[in-house]
Amino acid sequence: MRVEILIRNIRENKNIKLDKLAELSGISKGTLSKIERNEQQPKLITMLLIAKALKCNITELYKIHF
Repeated sequence: MRVEILIRNIRENKNIKLDKLAELSGISKGTLSKIERNEQQPKLITMLLIAKALKCNITELYKIHF
């Protein structure tokens, strides 16, 4: 599964709106939206901030499902 899909799935499963994730992570809503639409590839620090905001381990955001 792709990173952007995992981020969106985890966020939605935790009932966190994009606005709230932006607030929690310190990443703009626009940037998060671009990441979730696969229009921007996140840097590692961005992924760490997203993982922390979602209260998940960063490895959850990089899971590969076959």
